[in-house]
Amino acid sequence: MAFEGLSEKLQGVFGNLKGKGSLTEADINAAMREVKLALLEADVNFKVVREFVAAVKEKALGEEEMASLTPGQQVIKIVNEELVSLMGGTASKLTFSPKGFTVIMMVGLQGTGKTTTCGKLAYQLKKQGKKPMLCACDIYRPAAIDQLEVVGKSVDVPVFTMRECREPQVIARAAIEEADKYGCNVLIVDTAGRLQIDEELMEELEVLKKEIKPHEILLVVDALTGQDAVNAAEGFDSRLGIDGIIMTKLDGDSRGGAALSVKKVTGKPIKYVGMGEKFDALEQFHPERMASRILGMGDMLTLIEKAQEDYDEAKAAEMERKLRKNAFTLEDFLEQMGQIKKMGGIAKMLEMMPGFNTAQMRAQGFDPEKSQKEFVQFEAIIQSMTKAERNDPSILNGSRRKRIAAGSGQSVTKINQLVKRYEEAKKMMKGLNNKNSKLGRMFRGM
Repeated sequence: MAFEGLSEKLQGVFGNLKGKGSLTEADINAAMREVKLALLEADVNFKVVREFVAAVKEKALGEEEMASLTPGQQVIKIVNEELVSLMGGTASKLTFSPKGFTVIMMVGLQGTGKTTTCGKLAYQLKKQGKKPMLCACDIYRPAAIDQLEVVGKSVDVPVFTMRECREPQVIARAAIEEADKYGCNVLIVDTAGRLQIDEELMEELEVLKKEIKPHEILLVVDALTGQDAVNAAEGFDSRLGIDGIIMTKLDGDSRGGAALSVKKVTGKPIKYVGMGEKFDALEQFHPERMASRILGMGDMLTLIEKAQEDYDEAKAAEMERKLRKNAFTLEDFLEQMGQIKKMGGIAKMLEMMPGFNTAQMRAQGFDPEKSQKEFVQFEAIIQSMTKAERNDPSILNGSRRKRIAAGSGQSVTKINQLVKRYEEAKKMMKGLNNKNSKLGRMFRGM
C-alpha cells in the first residue's frame, strides 16, 4: 500500500501529541526527531527532510494557538500543509495544444513501465473525450513494437509503426501526419530507454524533441527505485527539459520517498501515478489528497470520483426498488462485490477512508488482502448456486450447502460465512436506503 510505513509512523507520532493540553518546545523537538527519522526511513532525500522539518518546527513554535484546534491538531495541520507544498501544492494538468493537435513524448529508463503507461495515458485521455494514437519509436528493445501494439489493442487505440525504419524522428514525423489524417488529436510517442542515462540516449531524444516539438515531455519513473528515480528525473530534465513526471508502481511502494522528494529536487511536478496493473489504474496526482492519505485523514474525493465513474443510474434505481421491497438477493450481493473490485478492491477503498490505519486494522484481526481473496471465494460459491438459491438463501439447507461446496471447491463453513456476510450487507443497504435513519441521512448528505 502506498506510503504505508511512513503513514503508520507519522500517525503514531501525532497520536502521542493529540492527548496533550499544551506543547512545550521539548515536545515539538521530540516529535520532529521522530518525523525526521520516519521520512529518512521512507527514503526521502536528506536535504528535503532537513528543510521540511525545519519549516514545520519554525511554524509550530511561532503559531498562535487557535481556539478551534488543540496544540496537537495544530502541529498536524502544519505538517499537512508542508506535505502538500512539498509535493507541488496543487494538481498539475497536461498541457494541450490550442490548435487542437497535441504531441506527448514519453521518456524514461528501461523497466519503469513506460510502454504500458503509454496505454494507460491513452485510456485516460479517451475518457476525457480525446482521440489518441500511439507511436512506436523504441527501435532497440526486442519486441517493444509488438508490446505497444498489444497495449494499443487492449485500450482500443490505434498504433503507428514503421518496423524497417531505424530513425525515431522519421517515424514520429510520419505518425503526426497519419494521426492528423485519421482525425486523432493526441499523439503519444513511446521512445527508447536504457538501463542507465548515457550520451547516445540523450542525443537521440534531443534530436526527436527538436524534430517533433512536443507539447509535453513526460518522464516515467519507478517509485520502487526510490532516490534513483529522483536522480533519473534530474538527469533527464537537465538535458531535455521535462514538463512532468508519471510515477509508476506507487501502490507497491510502502515508503514513498521518491514521490515526496522529486518535486522539491527537480522543480517538476508529478502529473500521474500508477496505482495498479490495469489500464484504468493511472490516477491524476493530487498533492493535497496524497498528504491527507499519509496522515490517515483519508481521500474521500478520489473515492467519490471512482464511484461516480462506475455509477449506473438505472441500476441504482433498481437496487433502491429492491431494497424497498426487501428483495436484495445474493445475485445483487455478487454485483456489489463486483463494483468494489472495479473500484480497486476493498484494500484501496479503505485506504481512502478517514482514520484507516493498516496496522491497527490487522491488529484487530482484519486483513484487507485476505478479504479480497474471500471475495473471489464468495463469487465461486454464488456462481455454483441455482437461481432459486440465489434469490432466496433461506432455502439453503444442509444438503444444498454440501452440493454447493463440492461445486465451488469451498467448504460448508465458507458458505455459512457468505450467508452471514450477505445478511449483514442486506441490513446495511437497507439502512442506507432508509431516509429516516441516521445512516441514510448521512449517506444522502455525502
